[in-house]
Amino acid sequence: MKHNLSIVLLLGIALSTTSCASMFTGTKDKISFNSTPEGVKVFHKGIEKCTTPCTAEIHRSLGKQTVTFEKEGFVSKEVKLTKTFNPVTLLNILLGGAIGVGIDAATGSLTKYSPKQYTVELEAK
Repeated sequence: MKHNLSIVLLLGIALSTTSCASMFTGTKDKISFNSTPEGVKVFHKGIEKCTTPCTAEIHRSLGKQTVTFEKEGFVSKEVKLTKTFNPVTLLNILLGGAIGVGIDAATGSLTKYSPKQYTVELEAK
């Protein structure tokens, strides 16, 4: 009985340490957007996130992520969000192994957005 309890306890600890980056840093980042002129709508994946100046939560992803700035009477502008390696992932490599790294990859938590602030200037049409 004690042997089975020990196995269950160890399995629980092992599973709780997987996907460290997803658990500790989440799966999205808060990013601030500013523009000239103000009042520009910010879209991510075709969904309006906010109107500048503003802050929006953007889900992390391993793929290319862009936001589009739009305002009537101005030329729209698309901006690529840049990412950096999320160092919390190193804990996963040490503690969680392939399962944890796989979970972090699926949730996009292997990376994080950097910088966390973008400013654009739109040109009048």
